[in-house]
Amino acid sequence: MTNPLLPASPAVQMFHDGRMDVTNASAYLGLTPKTLAMKRCHGNGPPFIKLGKAVFYRRDDLDSWIASRRVTSTAQARVKQIKAVA
Repeated sequence: MTNPLLPASPAVQMFHDGRMDVTNASAYLGLTPKTLAMKRCHGNGPPFIKLGKAVFYRRDDLDSWIASRRVTSTAQARVKQIKAVA
């Protein structure tokens, strides 16, 4: 299990156009590949690109997704979570 308090891996590798595979994207976000897969299935994760069986994430999409989850209180986080489920 990944510790959310640790920084993302410094060894994240990207293609020249900013794409990352699932392993590198999950390291960048500090999530496990399985968590990222579940978020893809449920539609509550960052935007992704599917080329055949391969899945890629763009760094700017990951950064935008992180920024969209920013809150100032736990109450605000709960409201956002409820709206996302509804």
